[in-house]
Amino acid sequence: MTYCAGILLNEGVIFASDSRTHAGVDNFAKFCKMTVFERAGDRFIVMLSSGNLAGTQAVIGILKQRGDAGDGSPSVWTARTMFDVAITVSNAMRDVDHRDGAYLAESDLTFNASFILGGQINGEPMRLFRLYAEGNFIEAGLDTPYLQTGETKYGKPILDRVVTPATSPADAIKCVMVSFDSTLRSNLSVGMPIDLLCYKKDSLQVTMRRRFEESDPYFVELCDAWGEGIRTVFRQLPELQW
Repeated sequence: MTYCAGILLNEGVIFASDSRTHAGVDNFAKFCKMTVFERAGDRFIVMLSSGNLAGTQAVIGILKQRGDAGDGSPSVWTARTMFDVAITVSNAMRDVDHRDGAYLAESDLTFNASFILGGQINGEPMRLFRLYAEGNFIEAGLDTPYLQTGETKYGKPILDRVVTPATSPADAIKCVMVSFDSTLRSNLSVGMPIDLLCYKKDSLQVTMRRRFEESDPYFVELCDAWGEGIRTVFRQLPELQW
């Protein structure tokens, strides 16, 4: 399992993903689940992946290979809009499922890969999508400014309470990091390091990207302050009068 979140703001987009992958309780490893396609001044695209590692890597591999072909066929580099990029990714997912599905079924497995896709292409607004294993997808909007994939339930409450399109990137970053802290505390299948990227509207290039290791001073300070704040507020809650 994994945990990834994308937040669509008026001022930019926040992307965050953990790095834990495992095949059983005694086989943990680290893999970056954030993939960036960037052509400065033209397009900036981020994919966050969850699900079976072989499946997600196969999809990303196909996208990179088709993008490098340079023959004018549909790719992340030739797509006219972010919606077209979502379709391109969806097609790659279905191609992998078509190739591997029958073999997976022999071991009672199914193709299991899903993505958060977001960014901006020159001439259109920022957009954010959640792609499901079947290849269909939904798009974030005013009523739903954030999307998650993977182990979502532990980090969702803080996002629900804080995030709106008008939230500042600084506050959204704090919120998503607290969301990850809650998830890390409750589920062993999600683990450090955390990859964080903050995209600034209309910049069309990487502006802020950082990896948080387990002992990162900022992450430790943030989580400690959040925990103490919760305890302080809890002590101030009104008691039930019987």
